[in-house]
Amino acid sequence: MSTIEERIRAEIEGHPIVLFMKGTPQFPMCGFSSRAVQALKAAGATQLHTVNVLAEPEIRANLPRYSDWPTFPQLFINGELIGGCDITVELAESGELARLVADAQQAKG
Repeated sequence: MSTIEERIRAEIEGHPIVLFMKGTPQFPMCGFSSRAVQALKAAGATQLHTVNVLAEPEIRANLPRYSDWPTFPQLFINGELIGGCDITVELAESGELARLVADAQQAKG
């Protein structure tokens, strides 16, 4: 039986782009998660892997300690925490998110 930290690590390391969010991309359950998904899609994220923390209470309880980030959503690209909604949107507006997304998808491609 793996620990929740191992499960979180497996999610983060198993996909180039991972968004831990409330809800799903089709049905986001908070405005911040919705904006993060929109920013990622606008940046060209086609390999976006999401984890619905509302359906995964153990991940919801433990991810903030794992990542040292208190809120959701949390975006990881190539195994590194990028940040939450505000940072994701700022990176999208600057064009940096599109570069990060393209690099991540190309590396795994």
